[in-house]
Amino acid sequence: MNPLVRLFRSRIYTALILLVFIMLIGVFGYRFISDYSWVDALYMTVITMTTVGFGEVMPLDDQSKIFTIFLILASVIIVGYALSIITEYILSKNDVEELKHKKMQKKIDAFNDHVVICGYGRNGKQAARKLQAHNKSFVVIEKDKEVEERLKHDGVPYVIGNANEDETLLLAGVDRASSFITALPSDADNLFVVLSARQLNSKINIISRASQESSYQKLKFAGANNVILPDKIGGDHMASLVVVPGLMEFIDNLGIVGASNINIEEVAVEKLFNSERARTIKDLDVRRKTGVTVIGYKDEKGEYSVNPDPDRNLAPNSKIIVLGRPEQIEDLNSKYDIELEDS
Repeated sequence: MNPLVRLFRSRIYTALILLVFIMLIGVFGYRFISDYSWVDALYMTVITMTTVGFGEVMPLDDQSKIFTIFLILASVIIVGYALSIITEYILSKNDVEELKHKKMQKKIDAFNDHVVICGYGRNGKQAARKLQAHNKSFVVIEKDKEVEERLKHDGVPYVIGNANEDETLLLAGVDRASSFITALPSDADNLFVVLSARQLNSKINIISRASQESSYQKLKFAGANNVILPDKIGGDHMASLVVVPGLMEFIDNLGIVGASNINIEEVAVEKLFNSERARTIKDLDVRRKTGVTVIGYKDEKGEYSVNPDPDRNLAPNSKIIVLGRPEQIEDLNSKYDIELEDS
């Protein structure tokens, strides 16, 4: 809990105790000094403390009038103190929330080459978990304020707002982001958001969710690099478990994200050696050095080759896809990071 909030809460408890204390003094004073009934004593105490101006239950003698004077003076001080503390606490709580939002926005403003996720529903939350496991910076855009507590609980950087508005997208840093995932439930909303994101950042990699197959081409035309149909993928996967169950079980067991269970990884050529000097896959000799196997190659144009030839030249801005055990993948990254630093 914030120390400022804790301080105000302790002062509120003090104010409440003082209010109860002065009310008890008033009730007992009118009961025994003025010989009021308990109900009349409580009534007189309340109207005196609140200074509403109602008349006395019965005429007061001099002793009761002196007691009432002191009760009024004490009540004005204590009630005024309590009201000021409660008001200050409410204002400070709002200030604390505002400071938290400003702190989060400052953190988001420092992001570069991050991922922006629109929507924190089922698909958006799953995407966020995958990115967290891979230690990838990301920001979630969510317009439903009721989801805010869940975002706080999950420790996710977020922006509350409508993703259809350019201002909200810019707050999430879409102009500096490397990738953009829109997982909104409405295809129409996804289409509009894709258009806006593409307009703000022409180089960003956009991945969109679609519910209807008819929306696929529209989203591609709007600027999405990839369009995912969750229902279609789920159906294809279930059918594959019937047709080729062993193969699908093997693929499902391959870890592609996380710090300790990576089996497949895409590695940029620049991370393996100085790409200004062209080399071949055979020259890398990753199988002998680390135990991983090169199973794919992505050239500078983005075209993939499965099981590439060992004599294939590795062009700048290309990537290789390697398969291996988690410790072999880690060995690959550590060894070639050292070699790159030495070169």
